[in-house]
Amino acid sequence: MNFNLLELLKVFIIGIIEGVTEWLPVSSTGHMLLFDAFVPLKMTEEFKEMFFVVIQLGAILAVVSSFWERIFPLSIENKKLSIDKNKISMWQKISAACLPSAVLGLLLDDWLEAHFGSPLTVAAMLIIYGVAFIFIERRNKTPKVFTVTCIDFKTAVLIGLFQVLSMIPGTSRSGATIIGALLLGVSRTAAAEFTFYLAIPTMLGASALKILKFGFAFSQAELLTLIIGMAVAFAVSLLVIKFLMDYVKRRDFTAFGVYRIVLGLAVIFVCCI
Repeated sequence: MNFNLLELLKVFIIGIIEGVTEWLPVSSTGHMLLFDAFVPLKMTEEFKEMFFVVIQLGAILAVVSSFWERIFPLSIENKKLSIDKNKISMWQKISAACLPSAVLGLLLDDWLEAHFGSPLTVAAMLIIYGVAFIFIERRNKTPKVFTVTCIDFKTAVLIGLFQVLSMIPGTSRSGATIIGALLLGVSRTAAAEFTFYLAIPTMLGASALKILKFGFAFSQAELLTLIIGMAVAFAVSLLVIKFLMDYVKRRDFTAFGVYRIVLGLAVIFVCCI
């Protein structure tokens, strides 16, 4: 791998793309694959397959940093260890929600990579779920669940089943889970927050699987690429998470649906000319 200033710039751009699109419901993997299709990184295909997943660990660390007090169940009060049972219960639900994608990910990961990684597939998924966002928001039903702690086990598992759909590039993990949560009567704020938490074990597991497949024999350039990509994704994600949580308090997801459709049509146009 020839690592020069141009390749360094590409890695910075991909880190920005990951940090912005991981949490917005527009598909981070889809955007990274599209960028690489038109401005390819000079890496082996095996490394890029691993890199486009593992870079997401930077974004995950941003979630942990942003929501630490809400998600960590242990604390020390009056020199005694205290356990928050509500947070323990929340993590049990998140673990249950992760199971469908964990099982199917192990079974179908290689097959999906081989058959659904093309720009046209990404474009199709961008459009389909863009239309879904617009349709769901126009239903305008009053939510029944307003906080993450009020999401029950059944709803959590059903949201986890929607997350399975995001295994196809261009779908968006956050997009699929938010759509599922909205359909199940969860408020936009709770849906976005639950999506953040669900990403932690999901992406840790996906990253571990990719690293195990690739191996640990990184070249110096490959290791530098991972570190830079994750660091940029972390910094950008901190800003995007705050933006999205503020955004969903005032507005719906229609604008993201429109963006997805426009981008999908643009990709199809470019691929067909």
